Amino acid sequence: MKKYAIIVAGGSGQRMGSSIPKQFLLLGGKPLIFFTVRAFLESYDDMKVVLVLPEDFVARGEDIIAEMKFQERVTIVAGGELRFHSVKKGLEQIEEPSVVFVHDGVRCLVSAELIHRCYEQALEKGSAIPSVAATDSVRISEDGKSSIVDRSKIRLIQTPQTFRSEILVPAYNQEFQEGFTDDATVVEAIGQQIFLIEGEYDNIKITRPLDLVIAEKLFHQKLSALEG
Repeated sequence: MKKYAIIVAGGSGQRMGSSIPKQFLLLGGKPLIFFTVRAFLESYDDMKVVLVLPEDFVARGEDIIAEMKFQERVTIVAGGELRFHSVKKGLEQIEEPSVVFVHDGVRCLVSAELIHRCYEQALEKGSAIPSVAATDSVRISEDGKSSIVDRSKIRLIQTPQTFRSEILVPAYNQEFQEGFTDDATVVEAIGQQIFLIEGEYDNIKITRPLDLVIAEKLFHQKLSALEG
């Protein structure tokens, strides 16, 4: 089946304390978004990527993609007001039955192995939502009091959230709701069941300066392993 990755990179650098959107910060001398796009292009020979960027940064994205192999498989579009609208813009590029990966642009360490597992499960069950177990204690705070939650029941959700297009496209044809925190919640709102899959702790989302420090360490560890 056809494969599309919608890489949503419309965020700002506010929490990073950066003057540029975080997806353009450097990792190993290249913008984060370079590694995110490359991971999907290299995962399958027939993977197509739709890169969704802030309108003011489309030209910068085009310059980054121009340096890459397989650049002919990448389409860049301007995003919308919220993540929901940006994903919807990306879905407009899909005109055939497909498996669609929706991925955060700043999860630049995603592995080909996770992408492959998401694809296989989405083919079988219709969706694959990567998640990992909580490792810290979790409490709910309400009305000045807190209560413990059984962390064995908690799953921390990642991307790429992966769906067959006949499920995802109709979900994004509905009106936006405040409760839409990710693609899984959008799909659930039309009555579809979603299915989790084991994610990866290395598949971190870079939102704060410390995340970038951790990503640098992981990045160089992976390089060393490849060279070794």
